[in-house]
Amino acid sequence: MTTFVFRKSSYSGGEEECVEVATNVPGAVAVRDSKDPGGRILRFTPAAWGDFRAALAEGLVD
Repeated sequence: MTTFVFRKSSYSGGEEECVEVATNVPGAVAVRDSKDPGGRILRFTPAAWGDFRAALAEGLVD
């Protein structure tokens, strides 16, 4: 089983909603809810994750 090493954004507050992201596995980006670390993990290709981040930066995603 793949072991992802997750990190939380430095912009996150202690009690605020946040996601954690892992990029330590080649060919995969994993995302999870910081309030539910044992819950579901979403997996993306690096290209799909990059497209999503670009859409966020451009204001195309709420």
